[in-house]
Amino acid sequence: MTTETLGFQTEAKKLLHLMINSLYSNREIFLRELISNASDAIDKLRFQALDNPELLDGNGDLKISIDFDSDAKTLSITDNGIGMTRDEVIENLGTIAKSGTEEFFQQLSGDQQKDASLIGQFGVGFYSSFMVADEVVVQTRKAGTSEGTRWVSTGEDEYSVSDIETERGTRVTLKLKEDAQEFCERFSLQSIVRRYSDHIAVPVDMPSADTEEEKDKRETVNSAKALWTRSRSEISDDEYKEFYKYVSHDFEDPLAWSHNRVEGRLDYTSLLFIPKRAPFDMFNLDAPRGLKLYVQRVFIMDEAETFLPLYLRWVKGIVDSSDLPLNVSREMLQDSEAVRTIRSALERRVLDRLEKIAGDDEDEYSAFWDEFGTVLKEGTVSDNQNRDVVVQLLRFTTTQDVSNPETGRAQQRTSLKQYLDRASSEQNHIYYVLGDNERAARNSPHLEALQSQGIEVLILGDPIDAWMMSHLVEFEGKKFQDITRGELDLPESSQEDDKKDETDESEEPLLKRIEEVLKDKVEGVSKSKRLIDSPACLVLAEHDLGLHMRRIMESAGQSVPAAKPTLEVNLDHTLVKHMNKEDDDARFGDFAQLLFEQAAFSDGSFPIDAGMHVKRVNRLLAELLP
Repeated sequence: MTTETLGFQTEAKKLLHLMINSLYSNREIFLRELISNASDAIDKLRFQALDNPELLDGNGDLKISIDFDSDAKTLSITDNGIGMTRDEVIENLGTIAKSGTEEFFQQLSGDQQKDASLIGQFGVGFYSSFMVADEVVVQTRKAGTSEGTRWVSTGEDEYSVSDIETERGTRVTLKLKEDAQEFCERFSLQSIVRRYSDHIAVPVDMPSADTEEEKDKRETVNSAKALWTRSRSEISDDEYKEFYKYVSHDFEDPLAWSHNRVEGRLDYTSLLFIPKRAPFDMFNLDAPRGLKLYVQRVFIMDEAETFLPLYLRWVKGIVDSSDLPLNVSREMLQDSEAVRTIRSALERRVLDRLEKIAGDDEDEYSAFWDEFGTVLKEGTVSDNQNRDVVVQLLRFTTTQDVSNPETGRAQQRTSLKQYLDRASSEQNHIYYVLGDNERAARNSPHLEALQSQGIEVLILGDPIDAWMMSHLVEFEGKKFQDITRGELDLPESSQEDDKKDETDESEEPLLKRIEEVLKDKVEGVSKSKRLIDSPACLVLAEHDLGLHMRRIMESAGQSVPAAKPTLEVNLDHTLVKHMNKEDDDARFGDFAQLLFEQAAFSDGSFPIDAGMHVKRVNRLLAELLP
């Protein structure tokens, strides 16, 4: 027998520390996680045995067994599923080969309640064993191989791996902590299995009595019937919630779910869940995603991403089809007309469920938007078929929302329909302003004239917003208008105010003088009707590429055509009036450059030579000092 002692990966040690220190208040979920792993192993063997029946070794009676010994203080969970090789044991139990692992640990805050939720989303079921065990022993043999492996750890720095002879499958044995003795009592274990794992479509058996003489008598303690095959009227909310935790490895209840059976041209069943929390790696497009796929109730694959579009990648659940072959591959799914039909129906089902949440409970939908809103926005670009539905689901902060003084984010949000319901009948546009973040957008000088007239403006501060707005033209007949670009088209009631903003002959010399100084940086200089309190702002032409979209394209390595902004000047501002009296050309030049640089700073997108800016400020300040 070859025994090898190895060290845990750094990330695995961090997780073990969290587990051993009882991060979770509800420790009994460790059993749910181990049974879930065992069920997955059986599903994988059943699937592989379709093409290679020899893997079953003549034993097709697939099941999960629970055994306990109150005297020895041990608990064992055994499955006769796919099993693991020695290398797989080291890879799966000694390391965490998950993309985004570092980002995950950066999100841990030290708040046990919040961290528990995040840990659940990370999906580390096996490690939960150490919440109740002083030592964990894993004995396993991969189907189709002859050598078994024994893995032993106390959850500290190291673990040992040795060769053994054992049956096909995996047996996990826990040496229970002193304060976890209830987990080697039959009644307690039976209750936990029925509460958390009744839906597992594999029999879970255990001794039918506590006495040593009767321990050879066993009983199946779960219904062993796939939950999604049952009628909705037969399934309780608690059963749906526990099934969600099984398929998602989340530790929280789902926000909502949709369970449907379709018969006709296509026969399939779907059970889709909307989580309460976004997964930690939601923005990592390489992270595993998709639904569990079954064909005729036979498990096929864990992450069948073809059944939902990328912007719904956070949806969890299963799809069970009778119209796909048992040997279906990911490549075959891509070319399947049946899959495209099912995908379209599932996508609409998720959107319909979100519409219902939004209509029934605004606070609940707002909580959903906080978690998933940024990703949902992707649908406005990628989903032409359902774009109108996705747009209805969008929520925005606006200039009328009350913002949190600590975070700068709005405390409430509005739909586009609510925005138009509040707008005057004369308003022909939906106005919006883009910024690097919500706080920056809310402080844009471009808002001043609209706010002074009580015109509501959408505040857009997500990185994706510029991309989204480049694909949105209008909503219910009202065109979207970026208030930082082109001519500002205000409601008719504001036209009289516009007239006074028209440039008269006496103002032309100052504008031309500023333009001469800044001719290399701006397309032109004009009198502004956007500004009330600020001296100047930068405005792009209507059809020029927006500044934020320019950034997106440049970060993607695309060449972007050059575009100069127009400098709009508030001629009523004290600084500008002072410039008009300035005879010294050098000092006037410094003022003009500062005017441009202030506008660029407030916009946040145009590059500024910070060193030259500081020199100009210091020079002007020195001249002003007595």
